[in-house]
Amino acid sequence: MKITFLGSGGGRFSAISQRRMTGGFRIDNLNGKNYHIDPGPGALVRTYQFGFDPRNLNGVFVSHAHTDHYNDAEILIEAMTKGMTKQKGCIFGSASVLKGFEKWGPCISDYHQSKSKVFVMNPDKVCEVDGIKIKGTETHHGDPVGVGFQIDYNGFKLSYTADTSYFDDLAYYHEGADILMASVLRPGDKTIPGHMCSHDFIALIEKVKPKVAVMTHLGLKMISNNPVVEAKKISKETGVKTIAAFDGLSFNINYNNPKKFRLISLKDVESSVHSTSHSLFNSGRRNSYQASFKNKEFDELSIIKRN
Repeated sequence: MKITFLGSGGGRFSAISQRRMTGGFRIDNLNGKNYHIDPGPGALVRTYQFGFDPRNLNGVFVSHAHTDHYNDAEILIEAMTKGMTKQKGCIFGSASVLKGFEKWGPCISDYHQSKSKVFVMNPDKVCEVDGIKIKGTETHHGDPVGVGFQIDYNGFKLSYTADTSYFDDLAYYHEGADILMASVLRPGDKTIPGHMCSHDFIALIEKVKPKVAVMTHLGLKMISNNPVVEAKKISKETGVKTIAAFDGLSFNINYNNPKKFRLISLKDVESSVHSTSHSLFNSGRRNSYQASFKNKEFDELSIIKRN
């Protein structure tokens, strides 16, 4: 299984400014299937930019009805279903995303839901498809029916909190996670409603005790504060290896030994042809892994540049 971040930014201001990309992340070769999780603004472009093909997707996950999570979902569904001509794939989403709830959603039209199996996810609901189990996890966020996800493949569990504030039962929903991925908007104890900060993530890690923790969906204050420094602090305090995601980060997961992996920094693939303007292309380059190397964010990690 391989995890690739097509964006590590989060929150409306990160999405608007694109200081970090906001395309969500992919899980490839999970029991031979490929999934895109929370495809925010730019997900389609970033998919091609880092050398992937959206047409080989088998599923799209959308946690809640905020644009930085659902913006590109419909076009990825069109890619997955060969332009809405083939019955293919699965769509997993909250009730707000798929059905609409009060003022939130729906975010994916009935038309775009018509060619795939659709799973409306609620906390503790478990569905099984493609040889994996997907459980909905509770969130406390602006969208009151948003969810996170825990994916279980033969007992190996990958948890994604999505956007949520910390609450006492959060660890229950992510219990047993080998890899714990969380939206961590702000550094230190600078929390805001509906989101976690580093201090909250430490509390969650200490209860869940994953093999590896990953912080993503980083807000502007986190980005300005140097997320890798925050990740090192979290690693030191919890004893759990913690990674700060960056745009183009990719790593393969060893099911038997999740701690053993190499971080790969994907090189942009003809980025200029996927940009509408020269200035946007340059902005994308500034937000790529090159800026991370310049800022010496990976002095303790093994990085491989791959064409």
